[in-house]
Amino acid sequence: MDPKCVPSKIIEIAPVGPLSAYVESYIALVNKQGFAPRSVYEQIRVIVMFSRWLQRSGCEIHDLNESVTDRFLYDELRGQWPHVAAPATLRRLLALLRRIGAVPPGEPAPLRSPAQQLADNYRRFLVEERALSPATANCWVRFIDKFLSERFGVNAFNCSELQATDVTAFVQRHAHRHCPSSAKRLVAALRSFLRYLRYKGLIEVDLDRAVPKVARWLLSSLPKHLPAAAVQRVLDSCDLETSTGRRNHAILLLLARLGLRAGEVVRLNLEDIDWDNAWITICGKGGHRAQLPLPVDVGQAIADYLHRDRPQCSCRSFSFVIYAPLTGLGYPNAIAKIVKCALKKAGVESARKGAHLLRHSLATDMLRKGASLEEIGEVLRHKSPDSTAIYAKVELDALKPLALRWPGGVQ
Repeated sequence: MDPKCVPSKIIEIAPVGPLSAYVESYIALVNKQGFAPRSVYEQIRVIVMFSRWLQRSGCEIHDLNESVTDRFLYDELRGQWPHVAAPATLRRLLALLRRIGAVPPGEPAPLRSPAQQLADNYRRFLVEERALSPATANCWVRFIDKFLSERFGVNAFNCSELQATDVTAFVQRHAHRHCPSSAKRLVAALRSFLRYLRYKGLIEVDLDRAVPKVARWLLSSLPKHLPAAAVQRVLDSCDLETSTGRRNHAILLLLARLGLRAGEVVRLNLEDIDWDNAWITICGKGGHRAQLPLPVDVGQAIADYLHRDRPQCSCRSFSFVIYAPLTGLGYPNAIAKIVKCALKKAGVESARKGAHLLRHSLATDMLRKGASLEEIGEVLRHKSPDSTAIYAKVELDALKPLALRWPGGVQ
């Protein structure tokens, strides 16, 4: 054991029992995951107690499973001091022992129902054959799971029983509960799934034609945005005296100054930042990569966060959870939650509270400062000019001279 990584008190603990040979491997694991020395010490105490209990019980390493750890927690450790860290510690230990082959694999997962197996096959089809991102595939499959469960429930599953009325009724029940963009995703997922069933020969009729369309007129809405002063208040709301505040400040600057999407922040790795040339590489939609210049204030915030708060660990993600085990934030919703909390803390009211709000605010501010739509589209990495054209509608002062006079003289 390395005395620099764990408290010296751990060195004095003499593990007794069948787990004694695996303590060093466990310490290396939790050090890599960024646990504090005090936490490591508490976890090792749990393992020592568990090892001694195994020896008294006559239990061998190959007998370990969840029922054994549960029995230890209930019979031996209930109410004692390290009980808070014990359940997670034993789960982590059991996973380590299984990974190195010291303990047999756990119980096989329960058999999936035919409907669930079909949804799994459809997910693989979307990722492997249609090259959709796993996040998009999971989003679509959630709609399909609901469709299948409502249609078949616990009854025998048979795709050939699907009818056009089942499809239209599902859309009519659920489309109005979503915003227009989510409703569009619902019908797109359902239409794609029905085509998949036809492609696999599971249905004989092209039921995708029965999926109703959701009305969403091109450029019909205004992008929700914040004034530049409100964006600055959101940035200033971060407490730069705390590690969480410094991390959130760096994330918010990436959203507000570079217009990154939440998913792009989640996918950002340390290798994507070129400090020598002040470039940052973004992995956008569909895996497309693009380079953007790194503004001074954004670079300073990232450097401060990395230097002061990011410990040495195996995780290469730029944004990670502050508390161990250190892993990347993982999902775009985590970035959206950071934005929502910052808006609340800054006292900024907005109809939209997600990460895209700051992206829209950047584009609107650039337009009002004289940037062209082509320049805005380049910064936001839009594939189509139509995606950028919606921002032309927020510049009301420039649009007023184009408005036709209303009969009667009022304009």
